Amino acid sequence: MSKNSLTEGQKAPDFCLPDQNGNEVCLKDFAGKWLILYFYPKDNTSGCTREAQEFSALKDDFATEDAVVIGVSKDSVKSHINFIEKKSLTITLLSDEDTSVHQKYDVWRMKKNYGKEYPGTVRSTFLIDPDGVLVKVWDNVKTAGHAEKVLEELKRR
Repeated sequence: MSKNSLTEGQKAPDFCLPDQNGNEVCLKDFAGKWLILYFYPKDNTSGCTREAQEFSALKDDFATEDAVVIGVSKDSVKSHINFIEKKSLTITLLSDEDTSVHQKYDVWRMKKNYGKEYPGTVRSTFLIDPDGVLVKVWDNVKTAGHAEKVLEELKRR
């Protein structure tokens, strides 16, 4: 699997996507705040649930650092509503059904599973500073403890 082509220090790619309530959420909405933008493969799967629950559990800690956590997948708004209700999530989830934002962030790449290659979401997290600059890129993330690592990185800034 190739590595993410985005580099720390470059401007974060612009986006506007619907959240779980159907409201449009754009990168510019977070000007002046830290943004943790994480991409995950699928609602209601074990790894994605663990990651979303860990970020939800630390939501207040991120808020203390003037940061917002946003999850993005290609699931529908309706799927996000179900995921949030079923798993008691407190973070915002954005729907990127056509994968256009996945592609801007270079997380829609060829993956390999049981010898088969297919396009899919590479679990990735981006720490974006208050000026809209990528300051940290985590590529091909392992879920357990990841939210805590992101918070530690943020606190060092």
